[in-house]
Amino acid sequence: MKRSHTITYFLLTLCKAGLSAISKRSRNRLAGHMASILFHNIRFRKELARENLQRAFPEWAESKVNLTLIKVYLFFSQNFIDFISIPRSWDGIKIDVVGDGFLRSATNQGKGIVFITGHFGCWEILGKWLGEYASLFTGVAQRQQNRGADQFFQEQREIPGTKHIFRKEPIEKMYDVLKKNGILGLVSDQDAKKKGVFVKFFGLPASTPKGAALFHINTSAPMVIGVCIKRSFQHYELRFSPVDTSSQDINNITQDYTNILEQHIRANPEQYFWFHRRWKTKP
Repeated sequence: MKRSHTITYFLLTLCKAGLSAISKRSRNRLAGHMASILFHNIRFRKELARENLQRAFPEWAESKVNLTLIKVYLFFSQNFIDFISIPRSWDGIKIDVVGDGFLRSATNQGKGIVFITGHFGCWEILGKWLGEYASLFTGVAQRQQNRGADQFFQEQREIPGTKHIFRKEPIEKMYDVLKKNGILGLVSDQDAKKKGVFVKFFGLPASTPKGAALFHINTSAPMVIGVCIKRSFQHYELRFSPVDTSSQDINNITQDYTNILEQHIRANPEQYFWFHRRWKTKP
């Protein structure tokens, strides 16, 4: 590991110790300051996020777009600080679960579960719950270029029992999770370039990863989509829904879970990560 990467790991570990030593409300106040600094001083992808909100909600006034964007900065600043301070940030939280019966019935089929989520809500809380719930929950992740940050993030996410497979590793590892009746977690809401399938996202064609649908078609493993919505201070709600796979068609399957994700985003737009180039690739 490069020296700079080692220093990154050390600094993140130091931040974790410091954040874990203060109260939840103090961490939230710190997140508020962080969000304000980022919103007012850092231009990186800020205009992209604003444009994405305008694309998704063309009927909104400019004032509503700006207010939502401010809330987005606050929400993800809180998410980031809570993630750094895991497991202390889990103390005292309340998690309501809706639709976990879909997970149980899918598990009973013995074929594993192709589990889909997006960059929406408190996905680290979702990972915590699944890591503790399932005997085998493995998320497919992208490695960070900074190996120090990558190691820290992996350690944090594996605290509740979550396992990792990294992109570009042999795909057989992913199929093996399903063979063991485990849950294979896929984040499937980023631009997939020319390799993806085009489905409607907020009424606009968006290149979307087709891997989730292919895992189902090749194994008959049931598909479930899940999100974690922040309802209030220390209160979260997990919602699970089955994906319609009756057509056995990649486009139809991908469109179905994209529709479900869009419904959650429309209800809570400040909890979506609008900083991705979601509509970058054109049909």
